[in-house]
Amino acid sequence: MSDVQVIQGSRKIVIDPVTRVEGHGKVTIRLNEAGEVEQARFHIVEFRGFERFIQGRMYWEVPVIVQRLCGICPVSHHLCAAKAMDVIAGVDQVTPTAEKMRRLMHYGQVLQSNAVNFFHLASPDLLLGFEAPVAQRNIIGVIEAFPEVGKWAIFIRKFGQQVIAATGGRRIHPRLCIPGGVNQNLAVERRDALRKDIDQIIQWCRDALELHKSFVHSHEKLHETFASFPSSYMSLVGTKGEMDLYDGSLRAIDADGKPIFEGVQPAQYRDYLIEEVRSWSYMKFPHIRSLGREEGWYRVGPLAQLNCCSFIGTPIAEAARKEFMSLGNGGLVHSTLAYHWARLICMIHCAETIKNLLHDDDLQGTDLVVTGERRPEGVAIIEAPRGTLLHHYIVDDNGQVTAANLIVSTTNNNEAMNRSVTKVAVDDLTGHEITEGLLNHIEVAIRAYDPCLSCATHALGDMPLIVTLEDADGAIIASRVKQ
Repeated sequence: MSDVQVIQGSRKIVIDPVTRVEGHGKVTIRLNEAGEVEQARFHIVEFRGFERFIQGRMYWEVPVIVQRLCGICPVSHHLCAAKAMDVIAGVDQVTPTAEKMRRLMHYGQVLQSNAVNFFHLASPDLLLGFEAPVAQRNIIGVIEAFPEVGKWAIFIRKFGQQVIAATGGRRIHPRLCIPGGVNQNLAVERRDALRKDIDQIIQWCRDALELHKSFVHSHEKLHETFASFPSSYMSLVGTKGEMDLYDGSLRAIDADGKPIFEGVQPAQYRDYLIEEVRSWSYMKFPHIRSLGREEGWYRVGPLAQLNCCSFIGTPIAEAARKEFMSLGNGGLVHSTLAYHWARLICMIHCAETIKNLLHDDDLQGTDLVVTGERRPEGVAIIEAPRGTLLHHYIVDDNGQVTAANLIVSTTNNNEAMNRSVTKVAVDDLTGHEITEGLLNHIEVAIRAYDPCLSCATHALGDMPLIVTLEDADGAIIASRVKQ
């Protein structure tokens, strides 16, 4: 339920909570007396603090503990923490069986999580319309109007969860990874069950992409301009520049596609990225050091993964990528709503990759763990469903965690989400009657990024609660700070 407050001739619009996202957030928009947008902000109002919770725990416990950050994308944290703990365990390369088991789990996770966002959270807006009645604008309304989409929503996600269960023992909060490897291989009967369905999953992902393309072609102007702006992008890429969601080095490009940095290894991240805390949100604001606070923000996620990679190593997804990139007329694709198109291509790539892995005999290997000489620090990066995810840990001589830093995908997108909120507010709210449909436009912009707010709510240093009272001109007339 949104709330409109009148403050001495100005209006403050509060959307609290933001709906159909994972976690709790709110948006505030301040209008002046002329009805023009003065300020728009996307606030993260919950605090989780896992970076503190895991201090004092033994390093081998972390991959299991830290995934409790989230019930939507626990696999991403399980895997990223495990990769960081490989480093701490003195292991530079796990066995082929261990790596492929992890990759299989990861691509199952990305497939099912992207399916949740596209079908369950975003499709009600895309298929039923931004202005559709709120009682209809949900997944039940989609199933009633598009029964085929409902089938895709259920069974694509179910298949991804089955992949997770086959590799990690259960669909949520699995237990596959240990420092230096994994604790099991893939049973033949589970492999065969997944093989039986994978071709159908690939086809359904392709069908969903074709449906979405029909939406784009019938709403071309909206797709190009809604909540959109040129930006820089960052993602992992493989050794040849290919899309790699599990491993690789960081690549960042500017709005024209020119490289900002290339080949950055996880342990080097602090030389290239810096994080900022702002008083009105529990979510940090990272940016690229060399470009500074004002110009150094960037976007991550499926749109960045397609803009940054040179090619995709699976044929159906690569053909879809080439068609997608033609939207940029020789340049990058900057449309915020294009996140959904890119997300579907990533789903196709995940399904193709899963099929390839299911025909790899290494998954039945028995060489599961490598040991090494322990190190005091470990950093790892993967591409989670929502984009680049970084875990950094320091341990003492007893093996206990003394410090941790997590930069999650949604945190990387923080500034971009705020800019999208502001653009929609300026384009759609200024001078208009405030309607439910118009307020939903704000949420549509946020949902394009598929924010996982539970993962993103960490503070760097002290995070006091600051309450300010402003007059119609924006001047602060009272302020209280609670530590």
